[in-house]
Amino acid sequence: MLGTVVVLASRIVSNPLANVFQKKLVKTHSAILINFYCYLFLSLFCFPFALNINWSVYGLNYWCYVLGAGILCTLGNICLIKALQSGEMSILGPINSYKCLVGLAFGWLFLNEIPSLFGFLGMLLVIWGSWYIFDTVDDGLSFKLFLRKDIILRFCALFFSGCEAAVLKKIILLSTPEQSFVLWCFTGLLFSFILMILFRKKFEVLGRSDLGKCLMVAFCFGIMQLSTNFVFLKLNVGLSLALFQLSTIVSVLFGYKFFHEDNLLKKIIGSVIMIGGSCLILLL
Repeated sequence: MLGTVVVLASRIVSNPLANVFQKKLVKTHSAILINFYCYLFLSLFCFPFALNINWSVYGLNYWCYVLGAGILCTLGNICLIKALQSGEMSILGPINSYKCLVGLAFGWLFLNEIPSLFGFLGMLLVIWGSWYIFDTVDDGLSFKLFLRKDIILRFCALFFSGCEAAVLKKIILLSTPEQSFVLWCFTGLLFSFILMILFRKKFEVLGRSDLGKCLMVAFCFGIMQLSTNFVFLKLNVGLSLALFQLSTIVSVLFGYKFFHEDNLLKKIIGSVIMIGGSCLILLL
């Protein structure tokens, strides 16, 4: 039990910490390049472990899941980094709570899964909490706000990561968290490289300072994904995603600490309300 708590805490802190370094790097480098280097460093670390795994025991379905997760994760990360380029961490972080809202809406529209009373209450809490947070920007909680580039990209990242979570859970059940992590790194590197070619991005040599930041992103990114895999193994996806929402508050605090983003108290109150709404949707 203690081990699960430690791993969960690592997941909650590592995600916003990676966002801090990504936001610093994206000021001078493209999101695609940052994403590529992160997967490159992680893949180099995983390579010795990959040599000791018997990959021949897995069938075609398994490899289809692996490729799907790689595509979804790569697209999600690039959208998130691009969003951080112009958006505030303390605004973009709490948007993750909308993941539960999107899942609820899709289930209602396409699977005829009518939300329970707690589901509707959770939806209202997420919207109410987001009003507190979005009220700190010029557009407020309005239709115009959702047309902003950083907000659109953050919702795209949310969609891709939500889909990836379901696929990743399947991969973990068919293998192990460690093997899933290795393949996640390799497929992420493959699709990042393909995007570098498609968008004709130059393979820039990073300076010492930026190299250190990129290594920190890769480290936090690796801890985040490996801890996610272990949590998914121990807990169901709904409970895991609900607990992951605690990173919302960490994002708000990091945004205030590292980028001097204002309205701290109002954003924390909104984040707590949104977390409560997410928990109602996912757990009841």
